[in-house]
Amino acid sequence: MPFSRFVETGRVALIADGDYKGKLISIVDVIDQTRVLVDGPLTEVPRIPIRINQLHLTKLSVKYPFSAPKRVVRKAWSDAKVLEKWDQSMWAKKLASKEKRQAMSDYDRFKLRKAKSRRNRIRTVVFHNLRSTGARNGSLFGKKTKGGDKPKPKKGAAKAAPAKKVEPKKAKK
Repeated sequence: MPFSRFVETGRVALIADGDYKGKLISIVDVIDQTRVLVDGPLTEVPRIPIRINQLHLTKLSVKYPFSAPKRVVRKAWSDAKVLEKWDQSMWAKKLASKEKRQAMSDYDRFKLRKAKSRRNRIRTVVFHNLRSTGARNGSLFGKKTKGGDKPKPKKGAAKAAPAKKVEPKKAKK
């Protein structure tokens, strides 16, 4: 599979290491093979050189010329609505949930464990009901039936012989 995220002017990246860890920035210029000049106009990251291996490239990109001044980068950043797009991405949502989990107390973790246990119990009961229904009507084993679900057999009830039809006696003439 070919690469789709390149180190280029305007590429939005997430800082993975250092003082500004977790902040979004935009690449302004490529210094050499290992370093780039970055700027975070609305994320409070100053224009600094940073190593490429400290960045996680995102799929977001902003259009402006290389070595653009801070005001041009800020305008392009706000026009492209980068922060709104980032907040809607799955990546940002996963990071937010990870932070939320790290901030949980012991009691919160206990409540989460109990809720998951309850959910799994309900899920198991529903699964077993569906499986037994499928086994009764034959759809579980690949047999197709026209009648749908057969009635569930009653426990303890023995199968009785079918009742005989009693016809009324004809009167003699």
